[in-house]
Amino acid sequence: MEAPAAPHNPAEPGSVQIVVTSPEQMRELGRRLAKLLRAGDLVMLSGELGAGKTTLTRGLGEGLGVRGAVTSPTFVIARVHPSLGDGPPLVHVDAYRLSGGLDEMEDLDLDVSLPESVVVVEWGEGKVEELTEDRLQVVIHRAVGDTTDEVRQMTITGVGARWASADLSVLAA
Repeated sequence: MEAPAAPHNPAEPGSVQIVVTSPEQMRELGRRLAKLLRAGDLVMLSGELGAGKTTLTRGLGEGLGVRGAVTSPTFVIARVHPSLGDGPPLVHVDAYRLSGGLDEMEDLDLDVSLPESVVVVEWGEGKVEELTEDRLQVVIHRAVGDTTDEVRQMTITGVGARWASADLSVLAA
């Protein structure tokens, strides 16, 4: 088994920086993150194409115990993965192809799904912030260009009262 993701120097209170060196570490981080999530949580993922947003979400799905393979919803925009137990369903949204803000997102009824689901939105910056004052923002940086480098620099920041007292440093364990 690989070593756990290495912590990086925190940027600010309520934030943790993590270095991930493989897709399996990214999935494991998603499984650890799932333990912190509950119905009503919004997770916004941003990063370059191929940064690992869907891989992280796959780990979230595993950690939440949801049905169905978690794959990129790029062409269907959103997928709902019901819980196999008593946990919340996972709503996985890819807003990459959506040009509008919250108006276009409203067609997806995320405001209806949010209270009883964990909603993960890839490429949601400037589009879903108005859904709730509380959200977890995950920014993934990777080397760009012609590279096989698997190293990802991640910053995970809790926004709002929901995350004010959360200990995000457990994600770097």
